[in-house]
Amino acid sequence: MPITKAQVEAELQRVTLPDGKSILAHDLVRALTVEGDAVRFVIEAPNAQVAAQMAPLRDAAEQVVKAIKGVGTVTVALTAHGPAPKAPAPSLKIGGHPKPQDGPTKPTGVKRILAIGSGKGGVGKSTVSSNIAVALARAGRKVGLLDADIYGPSQPRMMGVNKRPASPDGKTIIPLHAHGVTLMSIGFMMEEGKAVVWRGPMLMGALQQMLGQVEWGELDVLLVDLPPGTGDVQLTLCTKSELSGAIIVSTPQDVALIDARKAIDMFNTLKTPVLGLIENMSMFVCPDCGSEHQIFGHGGVADEAEKIGVPLLGSLPIDLETRLAGDAGTPVAAGDGPMAQAYARIAEGLIKGGMA
Repeated sequence: MPITKAQVEAELQRVTLPDGKSILAHDLVRALTVEGDAVRFVIEAPNAQVAAQMAPLRDAAEQVVKAIKGVGTVTVALTAHGPAPKAPAPSLKIGGHPKPQDGPTKPTGVKRILAIGSGKGGVGKSTVSSNIAVALARAGRKVGLLDADIYGPSQPRMMGVNKRPASPDGKTIIPLHAHGVTLMSIGFMMEEGKAVVWRGPMLMGALQQMLGQVEWGELDVLLVDLPPGTGDVQLTLCTKSELSGAIIVSTPQDVALIDARKAIDMFNTLKTPVLGLIENMSMFVCPDCGSEHQIFGHGGVADEAEKIGVPLLGSLPIDLETRLAGDAGTPVAAGDGPMAQAYARIAEGLIKGGMA
């Protein structure tokens, strides 16, 4: 005797939901077909969330239909009426007023925080920061680089990264990685070419977020590329974080040294040790004749380091390769030329001195 749809529906009346009504009464059964001893139908849930909970109901419907005499195979598909609604993307807002905190803090897993500052702009501080980070990573250190130059973030270009960091919950920030360095910059969060027009409290809040909400992981040293000068970001970093010390970058020019001394005085005032000085653009070596030219003077930073009793960590010439490498997104320290070796020596000095 052939199996009929009425027989199948009668059995499905026995499969009920928690409210006592059957799946037929709830109009959940679709496309019921009987072909010989094969029965096929679909259970259509109102949405994907309900469908995910209805697997036991589907199994029960399959069993009662299989029990009908003469039924050979039963195929039951469980589907949803519409697509699952997409979860809203976590809203991560950078900036805003800083949150109160009990005292200076340090990101979990970070052993040292080292600031790299300058008294004025244009001395190559960001270039030096990115290359020291890469050189330390090549020397085997776990290194993070925080671009705290809020108004002029340049590390995304210098490190060759232009993606937006992920934020799974709208609170924590997953940093990016390049050349063995863990990276975070306000530049990752802003549209390229857009100016950051913030007052001091928003700068302070952004720095606090990038220190406290970023999942930095286990780091031997976190380098902080500071903006030039002696403003809100420097004050916030020195007072709100457990800063191990600072490195000052300057050219040997008298005008640059005047501002570098102000930066040194600021760190001394804020009880942050100045660990050493780096003289950048110390000379220019002519690629044609090999002669040296002291465009910005000579030895000014070395004299200042001796005067205040800190080491001169390195003297770096003006170098076309360094500029081209930074613009291309691969710091010169990632290569094997003379400038890479110069940064490797600076990194070695930092490691031997216990600074990194």
